[in-house]
Formats: sequence, structure tokens, C-alpha cells
Amino acid sequence: MWRDAGLVAGRDLRIELRSRVALWQILPFAVLVLLLFAFALGPSRQALRQSAPGLFWLAVLFSSVLAAQRSIAIEGTPATRELTRLLGLDPAGIFLGKALALFVELVALEIVLLGGIVLLFHVSIATWLLLLATCLLAAIGLSSASVLYGSLAGGARTRATLLPVLVLPVLAPVLIAGTRALSASFVGGGPDGLRWLSILAVFAAVYTVLGIALYGPLEESS
Repeated sequence: MWRDAGLVAGRDLRIELRSRVALWQILPFAVLVLLLFAFALGPSRQALRQSAPGLFWLAVLFSSVLAAQRSIAIEGTPATRELTRLLGLDPAGIFLGKALALFVELVALEIVLLGGIVLLFHVSIATWLLLLATCLLAAIGLSSASVLYGSLAGGARTRATLLPVLVLPVLAPVLIAGTRALSASFVGGGPDGLRWLSILAVFAAVYTVLGIALYGPLEESS
């Protein structure tokens, strides 16, 4: 399983490095979302600082949907997915590999967007460890849930519009818990930040386990 996961993750990341879709489309989209939010809120520094955590995660969530659609597109047609299954790769390994590749992309995106909110929203980070744990756990949950629901939409002709409808409501806990945990990292952490961090950890664990168990049957049914 782990060998197959490494092969799939390496393939997906190599394709992204060659195509540069994430660099030229997804990343500019995320930065543009932050800029538009900043323009909408106006010049008030207090409003910008208060809104920064929620707007950061909104930009990450919207961008994660685009990245998940790209991950589905890599698999190509149903015939291509069938060929992948015929190669004998473990479905759990395929899921973990695709989730790992998406995780790497989301972490890179989060780094850029964190720089963006520091510059645009005038925030300062008080607890780096809480910030790091929040971003990593959220990226695990987002990547696992996106790949899992992407397998549901992968065979549909309307997958470009179906995936956001399926996955965005499910990602609401990441938006809420990520916002609260990120806010706590700006003001020094504390028990409140750890409580929201635990929600992110549970979400990530649940969808990782569900993906390992269900990805194969969902791909076969699509």
C-alpha cells in the first residue's frame, strides 16, 4: 500500500510540476481571492485583522476544490481509471498517494497565503507551533475529503460543478475549526486553540480512514 501511495503521489506531483497548473492557475486564484476580500473590507486595519483567519481559510477551501478537480482530471477518462486498476495498484495506496500529492500542494498554498494575510491584513503570529499544527491538520483533512468525494464525482459528466456541491458543505468543520485555531495562534494560543485543533485532528483521521476503506469501492462503482 505504501509503495503504491509513493508511486501515485510521485506521478501526480511530477505531472503538476510539468504542467504548472497549480502555479499559473490555482495559486493566482487564491491570491486574487485574498486581494478581493481585502478590497471589500476597506482600509480599516481592525476589520482586516479580525477577518483574516476566516478569509484565509475561505481562500484555501475554494482553492482546494480547484486542486481536487485537477487531481481528478489527472486520472482522465473512466477507461484510464480502469487501466490503473488493472495494473494491480492497491486502491488504498492510490487514495493515499493522491491525498499526499494534494496535501503537498495545499501546504505550499497555505505558506503563500499566510504571507499574504501578514502583508495585506496586518496580522502577527504569536504561537508558531499552533499555527503549524493547524495548517498541517487542516491540509490532511482537506486533501483526504477532497480525494474521497472526488472519486464520487469522477465518473460524472458534470463533475466540474458536482464536486463543489458535494465537498464544500462537508468541509465546513475545517473552515470553522481552522478559523478559530488560527485566530488563537495570532493571540497566543491557549486551551481554546487546542480544542479547535483537536476537531481538525478528528476530521483528518476520520476522512483518512474512510478514504482508505471506501476509495476502491467508489472507484469501481463510478
